[in-house]
Amino acid sequence: MPVLGVIPARLGSSRLPRKPLLPLAGDPLILHVTRRIAELRVCDRLVVATDAREIANVVEHAGFEAVLTSPDHASGTERVAEVVAKASFSSFDAILNVQGDEPFVAPAAVRGALVCLERGDPVGTAAGDLDPTLAADPSRVKVVVDAYGRALYFSRAPIPFDRDHSGKVVYHQHVGVYAYTREALQRWVQLAPVPEEQWERLEQLRPLLHGIPIGVTLFDGPAAPGIDTPADLSWAEAEFTRQMREVSP
Repeated sequence: MPVLGVIPARLGSSRLPRKPLLPLAGDPLILHVTRRIAELRVCDRLVVATDAREIANVVEHAGFEAVLTSPDHASGTERVAEVVAKASFSSFDAILNVQGDEPFVAPAAVRGALVCLERGDPVGTAAGDLDPTLAADPSRVKVVVDAYGRALYFSRAPIPFDRDHSGKVVYHQHVGVYAYTREALQRWVQLAPVPEEQWERLEQLRPLLHGIPIGVTLFDGPAAPGIDTPADLSWAEAEFTRQMREVSP
């Protein structure tokens, strides 16, 4: 099943303006993400979907493909859907969406989302381990998964709730990676928003609460943080420095 990889990247960001172009270890953030996905070799074609010619120029200068999309999209999923609807991408029935602010996204998360499609789920994603002491952090989205490997609910709240303070609750942190069938993606963007999506500010609750199953691959190890704030960017810079020191002779 040929896979189209799409990395949505918009120039405007309320918390971190011009985020895709901010320098990280000497290169714009968007290039770190694009290279990481390209190196995994899970996509038959990989494009960056952006609302800004400035981002497209950076991506194309580095040898990757960019597609200009509308500046009016409310989510990365809508931006991905615009790309998929173009005639030049009509041969792809499997679509991988990796957020443009995930330079450390785990290979197991990317591959795991695609595994969900292979087993028959219309939408796939992934989740890593979460330290219970961090479960109350609303920036870490939690997911509860049923016995069949499908999401029951996503929340910024600590779910499941440890009512008796047993200390035995296992938390799974959602990773912002999605795989969809073409049909599921098209249906997703046509659905009406649901209140829970707006309260939690989590777009994946829309398809889930409209009855579209979302498969979740659980992988060992923590979910790598995305880049949303200046503090996140500083952490990422330090992490890249640490990793380069580890590989240096």
